[in-house]
Amino acid sequence: MVTTTAEERDAILGAVRDFAETELAPFAIERDEKHLFPRDSLHRAGELGLGGIYVREDFGGTELSRVDTVAIFEELAKGDPTIASYISIHNMVAWMIDTYGTEAQRAEWVPQLAAMQVFGSYCLTEPGAGSDAAAIATSAVRDGDDFLLTGVKQFISGAGEAGVYVVMARTGALRQAQGPSAHDISAFIVPATAEGLSFGAPEKKMGWHAQPTRQVILDGVRVPASAMLGDEGRGFAIAMSALNGGRLNIAACSLGGAQWALEKAVQYVHEREAFGEPLAEKQSILFAIADMRTDLQAARLMVRDGAQAVDEKAPDATMRCAMAKRFATDAGFDVANRALQLHGGYGYLQDYGIEKVVRDLRVHQILEGTNEIMRLIVGREMLRPAGSASLQRSGGNQMRSGS
Repeated sequence: MVTTTAEERDAILGAVRDFAETELAPFAIERDEKHLFPRDSLHRAGELGLGGIYVREDFGGTELSRVDTVAIFEELAKGDPTIASYISIHNMVAWMIDTYGTEAQRAEWVPQLAAMQVFGSYCLTEPGAGSDAAAIATSAVRDGDDFLLTGVKQFISGAGEAGVYVVMARTGALRQAQGPSAHDISAFIVPATAEGLSFGAPEKKMGWHAQPTRQVILDGVRVPASAMLGDEGRGFAIAMSALNGGRLNIAACSLGGAQWALEKAVQYVHEREAFGEPLAEKQSILFAIADMRTDLQAARLMVRDGAQAVDEKAPDATMRCAMAKRFATDAGFDVANRALQLHGGYGYLQDYGIEKVVRDLRVHQILEGTNEIMRLIVGREMLRPAGSASLQRSGGNQMRSGS
């Protein structure tokens, strides 16, 4: 992890802000309306180092901290939450290969992913296994020096555009009497050129129109045993480890989209008059703006706390990331929705962009683990004696450090 100075961090965020303002924001409404995936803009994002933000430097990554990373994704999402969210998913794939891959796997894929010359997709969810991710049915059957992968993955962002897919599949449970187990899932690196790999029709979605979402269909896809990512049976653990960062990134994207909507609402209430005075002069509007700003700041602090926990490899990092994801994505959607309300009928029009952000942020409460699953993670941790005691100590330390 590279430690940045305040000046370096400001320079990085300034470059990201310029990219978001020139490459993303001006075209966000058109891309949404026409369902355009911005390949060229993503290639330019790679030139800025946004394809491997927390990937090691030896193969082209920038190896930034998670605290820096969430600030980057917030800036990207101010330009377009849809594209920022896809860059997050791509970074998860790059990190997984960089972290768990062999040197040969890293050398083949990480430079291409870090530069965004090739896009990545993360394939865990299936039609019958969403929140219960350990129940996947996709199989990987050994055949000599190869594995044959068969199954269907659902809701895969970038499907059909990506050059590489990290696929979770069962390597043993389907042939065992005791039934499926998370310990029988392995991860595989599947190139887009693999024979037997195909894709469903583009999903018709409420939001995220500028990034393709399709089924990934594996019909006896043959990959060499060397395509396995990490050890056999470690796929579920690998998938879950990537989700801490993914949850923080998506939370940060909610912050960025909501911050943009809030700024638009502030501008609108200054310009709009009702009953003989600007909306900004009305106490109810002042209170609404104050609450929106407060909620976003609280969420931002929680996201930074989760990022710090990952950077420090804190034992309660998963819980803190879950809390941040739940709180920030709920707050982000709520703030964007209230910004739409403040715009009145104009907020409902596509030309203002507010309704797009509301649609885009809604899915953040579902993906990377639904917010109900986030509550489950936190609740279970709190009800463990060790977890509860750990959190109590953490809270006490924070109180003492702030006194």
